[in-house]
Amino acid sequence: MRRLRNVKIVATLGPASSDYKMIRALFEAGADVFRLNMSHGTHAEQAARHAIIRQVEADTGRPIAILADLQGPKLRVGVFANPAGETLVEGADFRMDLNSTPGDVARVQLPHPEIFAALEPGASLLVNDGKIRVRVKDCGKDYANCVVEVGGVISNRKGVNVPDVVLPLAALSAKDREDLEFACELGVDWLALSFVQRPEDVIEARVLARGRAAILSKIEKPAAVKAYDAILAVSDGIMVARGDLGVELPVTSVPPIQKRLVRGARAAAKPVIVATQMLESMIEAPVPTRAEVSDVATAIYEGADAIMLSAESAAGKYPIEAVTTMNNVAMSVEKDPTYRQVIEASRQVRRETIADGIVAAAREIAEATNIKAIACFSQTGTTASLVSRERPQVPILALTPLMSTARRMSLTWGLHCAITPPQDRFKGAVLAAVKVAREDDFASVEDMIVVTAGVPFNVKGTTNILRVAPCDERLISFSEPE
Repeated sequence: MRRLRNVKIVATLGPASSDYKMIRALFEAGADVFRLNMSHGTHAEQAARHAIIRQVEADTGRPIAILADLQGPKLRVGVFANPAGETLVEGADFRMDLNSTPGDVARVQLPHPEIFAALEPGASLLVNDGKIRVRVKDCGKDYANCVVEVGGVISNRKGVNVPDVVLPLAALSAKDREDLEFACELGVDWLALSFVQRPEDVIEARVLARGRAAILSKIEKPAAVKAYDAILAVSDGIMVARGDLGVELPVTSVPPIQKRLVRGARAAAKPVIVATQMLESMIEAPVPTRAEVSDVATAIYEGADAIMLSAESAAGKYPIEAVTTMNNVAMSVEKDPTYRQVIEASRQVRRETIADGIVAAAREIAEATNIKAIACFSQTGTTASLVSRERPQVPILALTPLMSTARRMSLTWGLHCAITPPQDRFKGAVLAAVKVAREDDFASVEDMIVVTAGVPFNVKGTTNILRVAPCDERLISFSEPE
């Protein structure tokens, strides 16, 4: 099954999308990656969804990536004596402390000593997705006396955001560690790490994963935006998690941050997902708003590798329609001449290694001549990611003998992943590439493709050869280099 677009679609699974028929339908509608949200559902439910995805993969013959999204630590207030909660009024005093006594209009428990350890006078605390804002007047190791700046109803166990300080909290809670091990043993391809504040958070997750899954960092906190370059350097991919970003930062700052994060990830040849509220209205409606369509299109114009559905496909009434809408928007945008102009203008030229030069030359040759595709062989996905960074106008065939690599590469822009037999000679690689190009309808026997690989084979980082090859094996000379 060949996609007629380059950007990838991530669909979250949930109560509305848990059986074979629906998951198969979502894949056929355009989903390339399925997200398992570890914040919801039991391990048994997630294992069942994982098994169904792998069955769909086997039945369709196409590699499918599975992304397990870890919950991260959840910061919440305690409970109130009044089950309905209390109404905080602007200008009133309000105290948060470690006292477990049920709260009232003057105070409530905040059972997180780590927050008090990091707070300073002047810092803001946001409650219930930022609907309530209080500012710290004075604080100690077990309390914070605040003034209400934005009032409203506060009730039991509402979430708390602390945007102004880096909290001494690990990105992985005890639950996350259990979920990480479960997901890795299950065989997921990507782990999305929540609550990232510093590169050390990513390194910790990588140590625990032990190479069993690639690490994707969710950028959703101001501290992560500030440390983005360092976090990107130790991550395999990035998610622009606009929900919490829009709570902890002014919503007007999110679009320029999104653009910067996407461009940074592309320059580093690492996949980047734009997520949160992309087609939110389709949870209840069969068609999106014009603004939502424009938002999806903007992410595609920016060069994002993937766009993501959350509740729209997990719990909404119209999951197939939501994926279909994303697919149609993507195809429409990528046909627009302006799209190519934007993509070309945003290409950041990097010629630091032989591999950089090889993939750049492959793109230039393909676009200057009647080449139908660029085929690249990759054990780890690195070469394919470099080709994807170039955003060529022709399709990219990402060829690998490893199913795990093919699945992970399914998240990356433009990659059509295919499993080929292991190669130890370049001629064999060329023959395998032209076979995939013809069988998957990228080229006919009369056409030509560009083939890139590294010699010796099966050695990471050795991309060093490029050849223009005919798709007719009879024309591949016996003198072709081995």
